[in-house]
Amino acid sequence: MISPVQVAGSKIVFYSFAASGREKYVESGRPGKWGRAAMRVSAAAAALMLMAVGLPGASALAPALVLERHSPDRQSKIRRLTLEAAALSKAYRGEIRTLDDARDEAKKADRRADRLTRQVAGAERELVHIARTSYMSGGLDAIQLFGLQGEATQAMSNMALVTHLAGERAQRTTHLKTLLKEANAARKTADQKIDKLERDIAKLKTKRRDVERLLAKFGFQEPDAGSGLTARMVTIRNEIMANFPMPYGVGCLRPGDPGEHGKGRACDFMTSPGGRVSTGDDEARGDALAQWCINNGRRLGIMYIIWKQRYYDIRTGGGWDTMSDRGGATANHYDHVHVSVL
Repeated sequence: MISPVQVAGSKIVFYSFAASGREKYVESGRPGKWGRAAMRVSAAAAALMLMAVGLPGASALAPALVLERHSPDRQSKIRRLTLEAAALSKAYRGEIRTLDDARDEAKKADRRADRLTRQVAGAERELVHIARTSYMSGGLDAIQLFGLQGEATQAMSNMALVTHLAGERAQRTTHLKTLLKEANAARKTADQKIDKLERDIAKLKTKRRDVERLLAKFGFQEPDAGSGLTARMVTIRNEIMANFPMPYGVGCLRPGDPGEHGKGRACDFMTSPGGRVSTGDDEARGDALAQWCINNGRRLGIMYIIWKQRYYDIRTGGGWDTMSDRGGATANHYDHVHVSVL
């Protein structure tokens, strides 16, 4: 059976006998030139070459997805909000962990979005390079594969090259599409994190007068030279230990720590040994301790509590806020209740 294929204006004909598997000749399209123009190639190889020729041109290289436009002032907005958060923390006389958490998450999401955007640009360059290599090698020209001057070995070599480039192009295109999806999702996440930080700051600003009254009520204390803790922290630590047994110990002062532990205004009440997640009676004791701190926070001058990857700010009274995942049980406060004081 004869099967004609039209490529670049020249008719290429190949056929074979299925019963015998005998190879026949490929016609160049010029009548009477069979002997001079023919090269031996099987129908299967010819079909493979034709599929390889199907490499798309430059217009087909761009994936269906596109990189969404993003706000050019994202980083400047993060810088502005970071300054506002720092000013609030200073005015509120201590860390505001929800703002710290939201700020860190926004920065992390922004860095990831930028990294993926750069990877998209690199993948696009690689894809263009493959297309250029295909063109310069002649791999896209079917006539060079089946031309009159070609030898069978050269044709097979060209076929292998073009097939390889086709596979590379398909693989890189898939990779680029994946990167585009991830980059767009990362940009969306970054924008959402920044919006959350902005909302949190605005919400805290509305409570500034209430917080200032609370701070004025308790005043400011320097840590004691002996214990390194403020008198308020010592009082609250002793009252907690009088109400809750602490079989796994209590850790307070942490010299050099930039947070409340380094200022003598925080203690960790351990609820499990060896950095394990608290369970059973230990977890119940942690739950009860945290609730006791919430109930007595304004009476005693507690600033905030952290327990089981959640944060409760007594100053603002906004309820529990979920914190980002920091890693293990200790970093996420599953093995201790953290208490900071004013």
